[in-house]
Amino acid sequence: MTLQWSAVATFLYAEIGLILIFCLPFIPPQRWQKIFSFNIWGKIASFWNKAFLTIIVLLIVLFLDAVREVRKYSSTPTIDKSSTNRPGAYEHTQMKLFRSQRNLYISGFSLFFWLVLRRLVTLITQLAKELSNKGVLNTQAENTNEAAKKFMEENERLKLLLKGKSKEENILEIENKKLVEDKEKLKTELKKTSDALSKAQGDVMTIKMQSERLSKEYDRLLKEYSKLQDHSGKSSKKDL
Repeated sequence: MTLQWSAVATFLYAEIGLILIFCLPFIPPQRWQKIFSFNIWGKIASFWNKAFLTIIVLLIVLFLDAVREVRKYSSTPTIDKSSTNRPGAYEHTQMKLFRSQRNLYISGFSLFFWLVLRRLVTLITQLAKELSNKGVLNTQAENTNEAAKKFMEENERLKLLLKGKSKEENILEIENKKLVEDKEKLKTELKKTSDALSKAQGDVMTIKMQSERLSKEYDRLLKEYSKLQDHSGKSSKKDL
């Protein structure tokens, strides 16, 4: 195996190892997110896209070269194993074909796993962000539920207070109605009393006027009586 294909095979083994490590179930995506957030990755981030595209181009070139080699050795005329003109030519051709096919598989799987590795890192990063957002949303949902419970409790308290106030208002309305009724009764009784008082005052005035008349009549009668006595005294003196 030449140097370039040895490097491609090593790169393929490294890719397989990284994919297996990324697929380990006991390492959560948040841990990978912390690893990806190291400062060293930020420093090489500007070269990452260029390196990624460069490796893809190299792997595509190697893959196309391997395809060319496979087609080259597959399209050569078949050499009979029992040919005595060129002993070992058949085995040599088959060895070249096997190496070209091996190189084709190595370059093809390297290219495929390289794309899978890029996609896997992207998905792990997105999954870590979604899990973090989920944790934040769960916290917000819990806070919202607690706030909703508090609002419901406050609402129930306000309802109870409003019911108590409505009861008090009903009691006040009943008392006000009673007071209005008592007021109307008092007005009626006061009117009756005032009517009786005015009637009594009228009777008193009538009695007073009658008493005045009686006193005047009594005075007149006294005067007449005194006149009669004087007249009777004079008549008795004449008789003597």
